[in-house]
Amino acid sequence: MDIEAILDLHKKWVLKALGGERAVLRGADLRRANLCDAELSGADLSGADLSNAVLRGADLRGANLRGANLVGASLRGADLSGADLSGADLQRANLCDADLGNADLSGADLHDAAVRGADLRDANLTNADLSIADLQRAKLSGADLSGAELGGANLGRANLSHAKLGKAILREADLREADLRGANLIDADLQDADLRDADMRDADMQDADLHGANLHGVYLIETDMRGVKLSLPEACNYERRDTYGWREGVYHLVTPGTNNPDKGSV
Repeated sequence: MDIEAILDLHKKWVLKALGGERAVLRGADLRRANLCDAELSGADLSGADLSNAVLRGADLRGANLRGANLVGASLRGADLSGADLSGADLQRANLCDADLGNADLSGADLHDAAVRGADLRDANLTNADLSIADLQRAKLSGADLSGAELGGANLGRANLSHAKLGKAILREADLREADLRGANLIDADLQDADLRDADMRDADMQDADLHGANLHGVYLIETDMRGVKLSLPEACNYERRDTYGWREGVYHLVTPGTNNPDKGSV
């Protein structure tokens, strides 16, 4: 297989030039291939073996990578916006600073992947495995992480505003200084998670499990915590406010001896 010739024809196809042909590499063996900065937007790479391939800075916008093997692949700075990565294996892949906006990663395996600073806004990550993944400073606003496995993941300073995390597993996840404003965390498992200084204003945490979670300095203004399961040290009070300005059934952490319901500390 002459990959260079295929890439050449594909580039012409993208540019709508005479003689261009879309790259169809379904199930292709591209292990350890050097595809740095390659033009592969709209290409069909479904089921391809791209394990340990180098795709740094590659253009994969709208590409079909469904079920592809990308274990250990380097995709740093690649553009995967709108790509189909459903069911793909991205274990230990490097996706730092990659653009995955609106990508379909449903059911994908990103266990132990490096995703620092990546753009995953409005991405579909339903039932994806992101356990022990490094997602520090990742942009996940509006992303759908319903049912996702995020146990032990590092989400420090990540933007998860308005993300869907219903029934997600976030046990022992690091969410320090994460932005969770307006996020849906209904029935999420946050046992032993580190939520220090996280912003959870307007989040919906109904029936979430917060046993053992570190809530020091967390913002819980207008946070819906009906049915939440948690254990708090005796040093803290857990109050319900039904007075004007607060929705009924909304809870706030407060520090004893203060009258500040906006920010509590544990």
